[in-house]
Amino acid sequence: MKIRLVMLGKTRRNEFRSLVDDYLRRIERFSPVECVELRHEAALARIKADPNAVWVLLDPAGRAFRSEEFAKWLGRLRDRGTREALFLCGDAQGFPASWLARATERLSLGPMTLSHELARVVLAEQLYRAFALLAGHPYPK
Repeated sequence: MKIRLVMLGKTRRNEFRSLVDDYLRRIERFSPVECVELRHEAALARIKADPNAVWVLLDPAGRAFRSEEFAKWLGRLRDRGTREALFLCGDAQGFPASWLARATERLSLGPMTLSHELARVVLAEQLYRAFALLAGHPYPK
C-alpha cells in the first residue's frame, strides 16, 4: 500500500522538514511513501490517485486512535487490498472545506492544538510507528 502525505503549504522550519524526511525514509522500509506540498487547495485536483484510494483528512474533530489502534486500522486497510492512502494536512488556517468533502476518513492527532508543521511530524512518526508495530519491529517498545 502506497502512503502519500499531501500538505497544504510548505514546511518552512528546517528542523521539522528534517524530522519528516527522516520518518519518510524509515517508512520506505515497509511501504512506498511520498510527500507532496501544495501551494493552494485547487492543486489537490491535479493529484492522480488510485480511484479507490482512502483519503484521510487530519481534523481535530476526527477519530482519535491510540498508536496500537492506528496500527491495526492501517493494517486492515493494507490487508483488504487498499492500494493507496492519502493523508491530507492543512496549513496554519486549517483545511479547506473542499478537502472535507473529498475525505473518506477523518483523523485527529489528539485533543491539543498542534502547529501544522508539528502535526506533520507527528503524523509521519505515527505512520512509521504503525508500520513498525505491524512488522513486529522493536521501535515501539
